Order: sequence, then C-alpha cells, then structure tokens
Amino acid sequence: MEFDDFKAAEFINNRLTEAGRAAYPIDQVLNVVDMIWDFYEENGLCDLDLSDDAADEPDEDIEPDMIDYVTRMLRKDKSAIIDPADVPLMVRAEVDYEDSVL
Repeated sequence: MEFDDFKAAEFINNRLTEAGRAAYPIDQVLNVVDMIWDFYEENGLCDLDLSDDAADEPDEDIEPDMIDYVTRMLRKDKSAIIDPADVPLMVRAEVDYEDSVL
C-alpha cells in the first residue's frame, strides 16, 4: 500500500475522536502531515534505506523532536487552529499510519 495524505488525515482524525478530542478540518490535518514530512526532509530522514530493518525503529527516538517541530511550526502558522495539546496524538497517529502502509 502507498502513503495517501488524505487517508493519513482521516486516520489522524479518527485517532483524535477515539481519544475524545474533536476532529479538525481536513486542510488543517494535511498541514500537520506536511509539517511531519518537512521534519523528515530537514533531518535527512526521507532517504532511509527501507530494506534495512532498523529503518522501522527511528520513530520513538525522533518523536519528541518531531512533536516539538510541529508545535513550533503551528505557532508560526497564523491560519492554524490545531490545539497544541493535540499535536503529540496527531504525530503518533501519523507515524502509526506510516507504519501501517510502509
């Protein structure tokens, strides 16, 4: 299966509602997904060798940095309506979605 931004956004919103949080408009969630991929790109993580089993493991090590990055970027984005308290759950959900398709 291939990564699909819209399915990732739906996955994230489902995870939010399962946790008793409100879902966000699709464009807001897609913005977070883009920020996550920007984080990967800025940190050289888009070039991981997927044939290496260790490539499945960096998520836990980088997750706090990724959450920090997305939170900072959302603060700079004047059109963002994402509650900073939802960022950790959204990042974990996006990573879980990646793991389910990669």
